[in-house]
Amino acid sequence: MRVFFTGGSGKVGKWAIRHLQDQGHHVVNIDRTPSGLDCPELLVDLCDAGQLFGAMSQFVDFDELDTGTGVPTYDAVVHFAAIPRVMIGTDGECFRQNTISTYNVIEAAVKLGIPKIIFASSETTYGICFADGEVKPDFVPVDETHPTVPHDSYAMSKVCNEVTARSFQARTGADIYGLRINNVIEPHEYAEMFPAFMENPALRRRNIFAYIDARDLGHMVDCCLKVDGLGYEVFNVANDDMSVNLTSDQVKERFYAGVGARRDMTENETFFSNKKAREMVGFAPQRSWWDVPSLASRTV
Repeated sequence: MRVFFTGGSGKVGKWAIRHLQDQGHHVVNIDRTPSGLDCPELLVDLCDAGQLFGAMSQFVDFDELDTGTGVPTYDAVVHFAAIPRVMIGTDGECFRQNTISTYNVIEAAVKLGIPKIIFASSETTYGICFADGEVKPDFVPVDETHPTVPHDSYAMSKVCNEVTARSFQARTGADIYGLRINNVIEPHEYAEMFPAFMENPALRRRNIFAYIDARDLGHMVDCCLKVDGLGYEVFNVANDDMSVNLTSDQVKERFYAGVGARRDMTENETFFSNKKAREMVGFAPQRSWWDVPSLASRTV
């Protein structure tokens, strides 16, 4: 597939693009800074609708000129570009850029007839990650039916983007899938970050004790590219296990006393349920911090 990918110069995007390339997709990176990846890319301000329409409908590589058949079209758009969290700039600017860029991307894609759009939403939509003080989920494990009542501008922008996507899908019939992505971990970050999580599991409370390996996130994007006809859907994206060396019963007892349980959970199952993604698009994450010998041998 020919994929218009926004945000490929960022932490998450680089891993996703590499994985999509490994699966044979032709990816064009759209960002404000060069990525260093081996793929065509355009430097674009996504908050400028004119730039975005232009980027989505122009040549991007000299090889494309050789066919003499005009500008090639895209099969899909993957929209990962965003201000990645609060407390980088002002709250208002975070909301403005994230919502306007997403509106522009989806509008351009549907008006140009691109049949599939995958966009990055967030775990923060559930109102836990960036809350002032502690907010517990309404129930565990947290699945896509959980209320989305954010407490911060970043999460507000992601909820707004989901509404925007659903509205465009209802009007156009395009496939638009939102990914509620949990805390993304790169391979080198296991050794750097997870020892602290083993010593103090409470550090993972705001992430609902979950994580997603950057490589498995790329796999989830590829799964969504390969499954058509779902209309509008949102999916939690997390690895199968928790990011702490506790059992699910221990986490419930220590952190979720009084929180309702929707169902029984296996011993190390993630509290950020990925069941819907597994069943609907074939998501099958392969990585785990337990595969890192220095971590798997630790005890709390």
